[in-house]
Amino acid sequence: MRPSPPRTVLMLQGPPCRFWRELGDGLRAEGFRVLHVGFCLADLALWRRRGQRLWRGRLADWPAHLSALIAAEGVTDILYYADRLPYHAAAIEVARAAGIRAWAIENGYLRPDWLTMEPEAMGALSRFPRDPAEIRRLAGDAAVPEATPRYRHGFAREAVSEVVFHLAMVLGRPIFPNYMADKHYPPLLDYLSWLRKWSLGGAAVRAAARAEAACRRRDWPFVLLAMQLQSDYQIRASSPYGCLSEMLEDAIASFAAHAPARLRLVVKLHPMDNGWENWPARIARLARAHGVADRVLAIDGGSLDLFLERAEGVLTVNSTVGIHALRRGRPVLALGDAVYDMPGLTHQGGLGRFWARPEAPEPELRDAFLAALADRIQLRGSFYDPAGRAAAVAEIARRLGKPERHWLLCRPVEALGLAAQARPGGTADAATEPGDLGPAGSPALALRQQRQMA
Repeated sequence: MRPSPPRTVLMLQGPPCRFWRELGDGLRAEGFRVLHVGFCLADLALWRRRGQRLWRGRLADWPAHLSALIAAEGVTDILYYADRLPYHAAAIEVARAAGIRAWAIENGYLRPDWLTMEPEAMGALSRFPRDPAEIRRLAGDAAVPEATPRYRHGFAREAVSEVVFHLAMVLGRPIFPNYMADKHYPPLLDYLSWLRKWSLGGAAVRAAARAEAACRRRDWPFVLLAMQLQSDYQIRASSPYGCLSEMLEDAIASFAAHAPARLRLVVKLHPMDNGWENWPARIARLARAHGVADRVLAIDGGSLDLFLERAEGVLTVNSTVGIHALRRGRPVLALGDAVYDMPGLTHQGGLGRFWARPEAPEPELRDAFLAALADRIQLRGSFYDPAGRAAAVAEIARRLGKPERHWLLCRPVEALGLAAQARPGGTADAATEPGDLGPAGSPALALRQQRQMA
């Protein structure tokens, strides 16, 4: 009998570190044929292995080029990081048409030391089920994952990798003039914003310390609003908000109208926020405008674990903080499209009711959700810790070799809102770029409208 041909894995853009190169090496060691497409100078510098192709053409021509490459090389699987990057969003459609698998490799839902390996995409486009009965079926006898981290890395390692990657991307612009980075902030200005933030950091640290002390003393009951990054793809692609200011307006207006007078709203900034938006000033203006300046507090820093333990509820767009809160039994309301948002797990009764009557998660469903998530689309590992990288490489190779258990297609394509829709503020007929999800007619907009109701 003839031996079957080796599986051919095409790797597109990876995370801004050496992980992608090590993953390619690990897949080759397991018998896979590995190809790589680089889109910018940073990709070229990080890969440094054979099998690399460069794409310097226009984004509009990329799908046809990719389709021809798949056919010529016998590609069986595509891997990429950041599934909403325009090149990767287009790759999903091309892979479907070619009848091959495409996988999103990302930071994990169960952070800090988990990675995601999910069919096609995350967030609003995730195939992971949102039906409690299906969650219980998928969980089977899988164990609830332990919460103690195995792999750790310092902030500096991740920050330096990001800076080097994006500087190389900028410096390589003359060689890759057509590259679309699709970044919310220009990289150089992003880093300059960090300098300003660090220069004012003392006041933020003191304010967070005061809030922590009040939290420990239980000076007041509060709901925690966990901010995300404005640059996060899960805001742009999996929520109805064009800017997080819109989310803050919704939340603070509802808080002013419906929250009991005893309750406070603590808005915790994302630890990687660069300070560009000056969220504390915006939050203070909104609170004053709605007459709740003395009950809304913005903090930049402090212990997330402490605030989650003491909060009466947690509000977010679709942050993984929501999963950490569910683990602690806290009521959670997701204002966007989140993989954990479903009846019995998150609050479904509207934003107006959340302040006084939040719905807590059902412990049995929560455990089934965590078990199914970890067993099917999460894997233990790290992009930055050496031991974590080795563990992740081995597990990704194993799953690519036997993908059936992990190739979940539970949500039909028609339910994922994949038809071209407008950007926030536009119309359903407006032209869009590949992979855009606008609010017109989208499930996320319907969700937002439902949850603003009292």
